Amino acid sequence: MRTATLALAVAVTLGCPAVKAMAHTAGPQSIGNTEELARLQAQIAALQVQVEQLAARQQAPQAATPKEPTDGEKRVAALEKLVNRSRIGATAFFDVTHRDNTRNGSRTDDSGIGFDVRRFYLSFDHAFDQRWSMNLTSDFKYISSDGETNLFVKKAYLQGKLSPLATLRLGSANMAWIPLVEDWYGYRFVEGTLVDRQRMGTSADWGAHVHGGHGWINYQVSVVNGAGYKNPSRSSQVDVEARVGVQPTPGLIVALGTYHGKLGSDTHASPALRSARRGNAMVAWRHAGLRLGAEWFQADNWKTVARGDADRATGWSLWGSHDFGTVEAFARYDRARPSRRLDPALTDSYWHAGLAMPLTKDIKLAFACKQGRLRNGASIDTRERECGVWGMAAY
Repeated sequence: MRTATLALAVAVTLGCPAVKAMAHTAGPQSIGNTEELARLQAQIAALQVQVEQLAARQQAPQAATPKEPTDGEKRVAALEKLVNRSRIGATAFFDVTHRDNTRNGSRTDDSGIGFDVRRFYLSFDHAFDQRWSMNLTSDFKYISSDGETNLFVKKAYLQGKLSPLATLRLGSANMAWIPLVEDWYGYRFVEGTLVDRQRMGTSADWGAHVHGGHGWINYQVSVVNGAGYKNPSRSSQVDVEARVGVQPTPGLIVALGTYHGKLGSDTHASPALRSARRGNAMVAWRHAGLRLGAEWFQADNWKTVARGDADRATGWSLWGSHDFGTVEAFARYDRARPSRRLDPALTDSYWHAGLAMPLTKDIKLAFACKQGRLRNGASIDTRERECGVWGMAAY
């Protein structure tokens, strides 16, 4: 159809001179008046424009038909999507130290010089979209003094950012209290925080976790199995840990926390005889390289849930550090009474001090000494002395 139209238009256009000639020779009697001639010339001009447009369309390249991607191209696109939405990270805590540990005056077998990889975390994060993501973090631990090697899952959760006030995590994820204190304390690679060191809590557990914040207030609530991230077993009841933090300025925080549950010990065959409870408080400040903090806790029946004995543990910790540019000075002191009712004379004291320096952006070394002593003045007198180098590497 388009070719026939083009031929007709060309024929008409080529006939234009003849029509004009006839108009001049035949006079008004053959062509009509001048107005009729002008109308005919306008029609010819319009036909010429149409001819030019049709010619341009004939010369224009036809749109290419979309090409179906090959299987190889599909695999490359899927891999590119995975890489762009995923992140792999690792964190290692290690040390080379000399220990001099005694129990009731006798030197113990874990004394001497050794290299320890205290923790090695390998993490994988993947974002499905702007709201949903997942995390898997494995934990490797090796202790040279007793040859123990463990590899297990610390965190494995699905995360949904429902709003700025609520982020949901389902699975094994950070608990409300210990990770918060670790962040403000800053020297987890040298020694765990007060509650962690006294084994009155865990840093992660299996369950549902919701956290968020707005302005100067933040919170977290965790409903968990209670046995810790190493033990995802079932219990007849769930445990609850909650925390609220107030930050009137970015460098200052006041936080309160609570815990209540059976610690995963309430089963049909062996019901828990007591409930474990814990209260926490922390005040911390950091500004211009200076960190100062204080932590306190009180825990009831934490180690006697299954036995049924009523007991109480209390403790407090002070820490501080200052970054002088090329080196950081840090120190900490703890004091706890692990069994105020069953062994009221039992006390646990601990301190460490040292200097830390970054080798690179992702590697830090600390030269420190630390000492702990657990005693009750009668049957228990345990001393732990250790000096050496502690390190952290992360990417």
